[in-house]
Amino acid sequence: MRATADVRWRRGDAVFTDGRYSRLHEVRFDGGAVVAGSASPEIVPLPLSDASAMDPEEAFVASLAACHMLWFLSIAAGRGFRVDEYDDAAEGVLAKTAEGRLAMTVVTLRPRATFSGDPRPTSAEIAEMHDAAHEACFIANSVRTDVRCEPR
Repeated sequence: MRATADVRWRRGDAVFTDGRYSRLHEVRFDGGAVVAGSASPEIVPLPLSDASAMDPEEAFVASLAACHMLWFLSIAAGRGFRVDEYDDAAEGVLAKTAEGRLAMTVVTLRPRATFSGDPRPTSAEIAEMHDAAHEACFIANSVRTDVRCEPR
């Protein structure tokens, strides 16, 4: 399997060499979705960034959260548990590493799943399914970031 993303940025009429150019860009995915992207306003001040657009750090956190969720749903379905809703208030921390480089050092997933029907999983079974989802997640297996899961 290959994953693709087409990232498109255009200078427009900005001088560019003075560093005062827009960081707003598009990310196009192979299925047709187009997402506005930008540097975070915490990294590049407004108006050179766009707070309403997805920044790479948010995309990183969302990628980890979505991968975990998809594995969790698959595992729950395979065990005969019916999930009605799944929400995750995921958060990432950008900090300096021991080498002095900026990196997403910690991503904490805070998923909450709502179940219906019979059987319903126990708290222990839910925790075990989250552990299994974390172990299976391709994205978590691809990064050095400390990825934590704290089900709510």
